[in-house]
Amino acid sequence: MGQVITIGLDLAKSVFQVHGVDATGEVVVRRQIRRSQLLAFFAKQPACLVGIEACASSHHWAREMVALGHEVKLMPAQYVKPYVKRSKNDAADAEAICEAVTRPTMRFVAIKTPDQSAVMLHRVRLILSRQRTQLSNALRAHLAEFGIVAPIGRLGLEQLLEVVADVEDHRLRTVNFWAKP
Repeated sequence: MGQVITIGLDLAKSVFQVHGVDATGEVVVRRQIRRSQLLAFFAKQPACLVGIEACASSHHWAREMVALGHEVKLMPAQYVKPYVKRSKNDAADAEAICEAVTRPTMRFVAIKTPDQSAVMLHRVRLILSRQRTQLSNALRAHLAEFGIVAPIGRLGLEQLLEVVADVEDHRLRTVNFWAKP
C-alpha cells in the first residue's frame, strides 16, 4: 500500500467518514473519525487532494484543511451522486466523493472566506428581525379586534403578551386559546 494522495470526506454532525486512495487507486484509508479527531487526522496526513461535498459546514472544514497544507475541492452534491456505486451510506458517499474529485470534468465550488460566511449571518439576522416585526404586528392586529391595544415598541408588546398569557383576563373570555382543536 502506498501513500494517500486523494481523500474523499463525507461530513456529518459528529462522525465523519474518510476514504483515501494511493496513486494506483488502492484503498489506503477507510474509516470513521469523530469531529474532535478530524484535524489531528489530517495534520498527520501528507499534503493531498481532499474532496468534500459542498454543504453548510464544508467551507469551515475546507479552510481548516487548507491551513494544514492540503488541496481541498468542494463539489455540489448532485454532481457526486452519480459516483455512488452501491446503497447510500456514509462509506459509499466518501468513496464516491473520492472518485468524483479526480474527474477532469468535475465542477467545483469556491471555498467561502470567513467574511463571506459572516454576510450570511447578517442576512439571517435581518430575516429574524423582519419576522419578529411581522409577528408583533399580527398580534397587535388580532388583539385590536377585541379592543386590546398597547403602545408601539417592546414594552407595548410585552403588555399584549401578558394579556394573552392571562387565562383569567375577561377581555379574552370569548376566545379559548387553550382549548384543543
